[in-house]
Amino acid sequence: MMGRLKPGWTVERANTHLNALSPGIMQATLPPTYKPETAKHYLANKLAATDGGTGVSGLRREYERPLWLLMATTGLVLLIACANLANLLLARASVREREIAVRLAIGASRWRLLRQLLAESLLLAVAGTSLGAVLAGTLSRGLVALMSTANSPLFVGLSLDWRVLEFAAGLAMLTCLLFGLAPALRATQLSPVSAMRAGGRSMSAGRERFSLRRILVATQVALSLVLLVGALLFVRSLRNLLTTEAGFKAEGVLTVSLDFGRAQYPKERRPAVYRELHDLLAALPGVVSAAQVLFTPVSGSGWNNDIGPDGTTAAASGKMAFFNRAGPGYFRTLSTNLLAGREFDEHDTLSSPKVAIVNETFAKKFFGGANPVGRTFHLEAEAGKPEPLIQIVGLVKNTKYYELREDFLPIGFFPIAQDEDPGPGATFVLRVVGSPGRLMSAVKPAVAAVSPAIGIEFRSLSAQLQESLLREKLMAALSGGFGLLAGLLATLGLYGVISYMVARRRNEIGVRIALGADRTRVILLVLREAVLLLGVGLTAGVVIAMWAGRAASTLLFGLQPYDPVSMVAAVALLTGIALAASYGPARRAAGLEPMVALRDE
Repeated sequence: MMGRLKPGWTVERANTHLNALSPGIMQATLPPTYKPETAKHYLANKLAATDGGTGVSGLRREYERPLWLLMATTGLVLLIACANLANLLLARASVREREIAVRLAIGASRWRLLRQLLAESLLLAVAGTSLGAVLAGTLSRGLVALMSTANSPLFVGLSLDWRVLEFAAGLAMLTCLLFGLAPALRATQLSPVSAMRAGGRSMSAGRERFSLRRILVATQVALSLVLLVGALLFVRSLRNLLTTEAGFKAEGVLTVSLDFGRAQYPKERRPAVYRELHDLLAALPGVVSAAQVLFTPVSGSGWNNDIGPDGTTAAASGKMAFFNRAGPGYFRTLSTNLLAGREFDEHDTLSSPKVAIVNETFAKKFFGGANPVGRTFHLEAEAGKPEPLIQIVGLVKNTKYYELREDFLPIGFFPIAQDEDPGPGATFVLRVVGSPGRLMSAVKPAVAAVSPAIGIEFRSLSAQLQESLLREKLMAALSGGFGLLAGLLATLGLYGVISYMVARRRNEIGVRIALGADRTRVILLVLREAVLLLGVGLTAGVVIAMWAGRAASTLLFGLQPYDPVSMVAAVALLTGIALAASYGPARRAAGLEPMVALRDE
């Protein structure tokens, strides 16, 4: 329920008040048919008030954890971008050492030079923030469109929020100034005499110690590996879900949901109308088979009850199973294999003995895996009523129930004709050939011939399965995009460092070539630096990825957070791309002419 608070009341005060009222409300509304154990759980419920200023949506519950992970991923990409920015500014500061030294020598103050360098960083921040603000609106709408479907449209307010914009802009300014400050300080700390003396090309870098630029590149590699491992985990998890055995074939199955609310058929008349509609739908051209079902698999709907196998009562057993109702031809329509016994037929009526068809997990859990056909179980009943005895007449293959992610549950199917309280609606599944659109056009007049007041809704079972994986698709798409972006940034950073190293060691490389070093030796000399940086970054990245993977464990399917295949694939991918990027500067170094390299000596 939704309401508006009285003046002077807060959400916290309303919540406290509701908590105090809850025991009395639950006691007054306790259904008399509840068993003692069920009543105990019901009475323990508490009413709570929450802030509804931004609306009420199940998206918070479903997407809260994935979005926190994506926020952390965004932070890692930001760190990688900052490290790249710092590297670029350090390289720029190195190139401008002589310029800055001359300006210091002729009287420019260090503070004035710092202000100029920081102003350049600020200009980068303003340009980046402006571009980001434009992209944010477009990409956010694309993100919502990715989560929205025709059957489940999604609305998220995406109007400009000045608090978010101010936070993002402030963060961009802060990062640019912070990562621009270190290069500016480093550039202005060098004395003019030292800078002028080092200006010639004769100064060889030799085996330089790990400088700030090397540390930044190693950090980029480590964080990029973490994001690539995460992307591979989510992509492979989605693949596992798409290829998991669901126990039925969804392709070519059309779901037809009918609403009898406006038709106002009495309860006694509904079963006959359902049979008439089934015969009409099954006779349509393009329909291979048709069947009625209470709810389709992987729809999120279901019901469970305690049962008592082989003569024990459900109350004494306390063993739970999950149930559905289906009509004749249901398992054939969904291509679910019948392993033993029979399917439901026209002899299973309201007046005939109660029967059920169970799946393999049901047989294993309650009958030790033996053939359950012919065995019986009692079904939980309302308080004061006898528990009905159900005979098992068939055994079918395991199928998913609520979602694809779950393990196979113990499921029992009852004949839909034995439903003592048929609802004001019906769902039919049709296995079809040809165009579903043409069949929809044929279904409408067939249903209207029974009653024009019956509402109709169509849905593809394949589309229903795909929609159940929207969260997994979102995580796979976004983590994959972030992982590739991070890998690209890290590769650019490594390329920049290797190119800078080659430029600084140009004279040394020229001397080596003049003394007889061949092309391969020079290439290996340059690539050794890249391999060293990669080794340090990848080692740190593997450790961080194994630690961080635990946060995503609940979102994975069929994988462990420390999955070795994903880890090795990410390391190999990042290594290959990074070495390929480093090969360009190495090849240029190997092609240097000694006289050209030494002419500036």
